[in-house]
Amino acid sequence: MALGKQHIIEFYDCDKDILNSVTQIEAGMKAAALAGNASIVNATFHHFSPHGVSGVLVIKESHLTIHTWPEYNYAAVDIFTCGETINNEEIIHILKIKLKSKRIESRSILRGNLEVLKKPGKPLT
Repeated sequence: MALGKQHIIEFYDCDKDILNSVTQIEAGMKAAALAGNASIVNATFHHFSPHGVSGVLVIKESHLTIHTWPEYNYAAVDIFTCGETINNEEIIHILKIKLKSKRIESRSILRGNLEVLKKPGKPLT
């Protein structure tokens, strides 16, 4: 009973060279999104100095984001989706392969609790 679901994924023990490559991160994120049945609308990725990449894929179903820390062999990924058409497990699986991650941790939360949203409340000011 929610508007959407947010998956928070921690990718540990990744390949630091991949994590520092904006080209490889963007390609991996797009491949994962498509494998998970997402419809990509727009993408933007940025390489930080001296290292690290941040990026976002806007998808019709909401968005996917990543931030990497090559110095820790770590990447943080959020998958926010609305509806039931996205295969989040496939997105996570493809990213684990693309990042060469040896260990992941993930958790999910519901966003936009419909029970709360349907209750009358104060109007926005």
